[in-house]
Amino acid sequence: MSALILHHYPSSPFAQKIRSVLGFKQLAWKSVIIPSISPKPDLVALTGGYRKTPVLQVGADIYCDTALICDVLEHIQPEPVLYPPHLKGVSRVFAQWADSTLFWASMAYNLQPKGAEILFASLPPAAAQAFAEDRKAMSAGMVRQRPQDATAAYRSYLRRIAHMVEEHDFLFGTEPCVADFAAYHPLWFTRRVVPLMDSIFDATPAVLEWMDRIEALGQGRIEKFSAADAITVAAGAEPMPLLDDIFQDEHGIALGSQVQIAAESFGTEVTEGELLAATRTRYTLRRTDPRAGTVHVHFPRIGYVLKKAAG
Repeated sequence: MSALILHHYPSSPFAQKIRSVLGFKQLAWKSVIIPSISPKPDLVALTGGYRKTPVLQVGADIYCDTALICDVLEHIQPEPVLYPPHLKGVSRVFAQWADSTLFWASMAYNLQPKGAEILFASLPPAAAQAFAEDRKAMSAGMVRQRPQDATAAYRSYLRRIAHMVEEHDFLFGTEPCVADFAAYHPLWFTRRVVPLMDSIFDATPAVLEWMDRIEALGQGRIEKFSAADAITVAAGAEPMPLLDDIFQDEHGIALGSQVQIAAESFGTEVTEGELLAATRTRYTLRRTDPRAGTVHVHFPRIGYVLKKAAG
């Protein structure tokens, strides 16, 4: 199998989710640091349009969205398990809640003026403005929580998490699962990226102890890698054979059609290509780039919209 290449940047909370999973599974991976805002020409050469962080590359296969990346890492390294058999349903449902409801409440709290000042303290004003404009464009049409409402919700969510980890070391027992990593990363941002905001944890010390246990898992074995080398890897590789999964047609779009896929809400940039697979859990597109060659770009079904390409 080709090396695991993670396209990410250090302060990305969703990238921290995957870095922590890589640590949990003690995997070796190559680290490509990407810009935190557009343009991202090297990343888009691989994805065809998708620009959210992180993206996992395995040769000429490109995996978008951390929910799918977790599934891929579980397939590559089944032990220790992210989805224990007795928790398969509840862990996924909890992770989806954490990646959405918990995440957005935490970020509305984290990026109040005091938190934003810390985040951008080392950057010139123009860079801070560019980041704000970039995220505004990515969240166009989304309803944003007011900081006061987000703070109240975040406190409630932290109390509920505390109740879970007061009972045992991790959310659902003695070992972590996908739910732990999904709940951890927005809290990590509060504690490690905007630490002036971490007083919100004062009432829930058990949450900090749980976070320490996850942090102790590390981030796996990391090797620095360049974006140019990652593109060279893709250009020199053949996409892996697709699994013989059943085609699940919910849209009346035949395999082999030119289609577009985009996220439902945040970061709705379109990726266009030939629809190779539409299984119960994922979509796969084939596309060709002048630099990266022919790649397969994979998306989870949940959270993404499939349409026929115009024309």
